[in-house]
Amino acid sequence: MNAPTLPARPDCYRCAAFFITHNPAFPYGCRAIGCQSKRLPGAEVLEASGQSCLMFTPKPPPGRNPRMGA
Repeated sequence: MNAPTLPARPDCYRCAAFFITHNPAFPYGCRAIGCQSKRLPGAEVLEASGQSCLMFTPKPPPGRNPRMGA
């Protein structure tokens, strides 16, 4: 019998909503779900819901920053 496989979770480091809080107690944050945690937000979501994070939004490719103007 095969062991059940856990759902894959998106890589938080590649998500546009992920950020580093610079708070040693809660170093990782997610703007999409409004949390700060000791662990990556994707791990928290997977543990709490049993599902992969549905708020994952890929970061735009590197290049010109649209906020910096033309």
